Amino acid sequence: MNIPAPIATLIAGIAITLISLWVGQNHGLMPVAASEEASEVDGLFSMMMTIATALFILIEGALIISVFKFGRRKGDETDGPPTHGNVPLEIVWTAIPVVIVLVLSIYSFEVYNRMGGLDPMASHGHSRSATAQSYEMSPSGIDTDSSLIAMAPSRGQVALGLGATPERQGQSPGVNVNVMGLQYAWIFTYPDTGIVSGELHIPIGQEAQLNLSASDVIHSFWLPEFRIKQDTIPGQETQMRFTPTRIGEYPIVCAELCGSYHGSMRSQLYVQTPEDYQQWLQEQQQVASSDSWNEAVAVNPAQLSESEFLAPYAEEIGIESLNLESLSFSHNPAAQL
Repeated sequence: MNIPAPIATLIAGIAITLISLWVGQNHGLMPVAASEEASEVDGLFSMMMTIATALFILIEGALIISVFKFGRRKGDETDGPPTHGNVPLEIVWTAIPVVIVLVLSIYSFEVYNRMGGLDPMASHGHSRSATAQSYEMSPSGIDTDSSLIAMAPSRGQVALGLGATPERQGQSPGVNVNVMGLQYAWIFTYPDTGIVSGELHIPIGQEAQLNLSASDVIHSFWLPEFRIKQDTIPGQETQMRFTPTRIGEYPIVCAELCGSYHGSMRSQLYVQTPEDYQQWLQEQQQVASSDSWNEAVAVNPAQLSESEFLAPYAEEIGIESLNLESLSFSHNPAAQL
């Protein structure tokens, strides 16, 4: 049965569209989404997968059909007909990529903006009011809109990272954490409480603001499940704001080659209920205020005597308490007097 070419083309187009849409929505390539921002990135990625699947089927299908339909037959030693070009075809295969790139560029720009990527305050740690006042006048003395600072690199202020979304411009985040990247660890400081931790804890449903910096080389703070990543740059504080939507434990990865032990520069992000988060804060504050050094998160061994330093390990290494006392006595001139 011979199907007319227009009908065959229509059927093939419908089939390619349906298959591409299904693959785009069911590819399963992304990890679990754990933030409000993740849905924006997932939508863009699904669209790219849909387009890529359609192009793959179309191009590979055309190649396979050409092999069987136009391949040299057995015993045919003649040359193929000369072809000097096809202007309409060249226009089509040039116009289609242009349209695809244009659509993806506009879509990705909107996604970046909705995630807070164009917030001019995201590139530094100053308060919004103070910074807006400092840039209220342009170099020419003309009033300028501070919301356009992100679009004016000539003024030395380009937005880096993810700031407040357009709906939350001017609003304070629920949690504020300073993040320091150094070879080869992440250090998290909660300025409101003075807590310093090697893990990041934030409550679910509250917008978190991370103030990122680096002490040595460029690192990259990556949260795969949250679909956000930002470089930490020595001498330049950047910002990252996001809202967690899923309770759990998630990896924090350095995505920038930063040295020999780059692969081990990992930590954990714990998204907790507000009650569990407050309990964690209280536990950390109790540890920080403890008078007993061995309950602290970290101690300076130089400030301890040998007996104090070895006390937690005495049982493991087989040192008796009398030996520890004699060790302390022998190294304490005041005790010998």
